[in-house]
Order: sequence, then structure tokens, then C-alpha cells
Amino acid sequence: MTTRYGNQPTGQRSHGAPAGAAADNVMSIIAIVMGVVALLFLPIVFGVIGLALAIIAKAVRNERLAVPAIVVAAVGLVGGMILGVIVAGS
Repeated sequence: MTTRYGNQPTGQRSHGAPAGAAADNVMSIIAIVMGVVALLFLPIVFGVIGLALAIIAKAVRNERLAVPAIVVAAVGLVGGMILGVIVAGS
């Protein structure tokens, strides 16, 4: 919406406009990416960082995607470590 004086935005949204959910889930999205990377590269580093970011996103920021981020980071951490043992053993 704009004012009739100079086409400046008013900062108001229409009734059905989305609330900008992607900006609210930044830490969770980064944690999900870290969890996926941990599955293949340095799981003890990327998995722990992803898990820490996901826990902070859940406890401090109450992000909507924090619980899936915790799951993905934990699976990346454990799965990457198991995959590393399998690859190193053969």
C-alpha cells in the first residue's frame, strides 16, 4: 500500500499478505544445511554446529523450523559418523 503523496510505502500489509516467514527461520535453515553437509564432510564439526544452531533457534528464538532442524542436524551428525566408520573400515 502506498500513500497518495509521493508513492511512499506505508509499512502496512494487506489482510492476506504473508508475514515474511523465511526471515524468521534463518538459524533453522542454516542448521538444516549444516546437518546435510555433516552427512558427508566433517560430521563432528558441522553436525555439532548445526545442532547448536538448531537448539538456539528452538530455545531462544522459537523458530517454526527448529524441531526439523534439530532432527536433520542430529541425523547428519550420527549418520556422518557411521558413514565415516564404514568408509574407513573398508
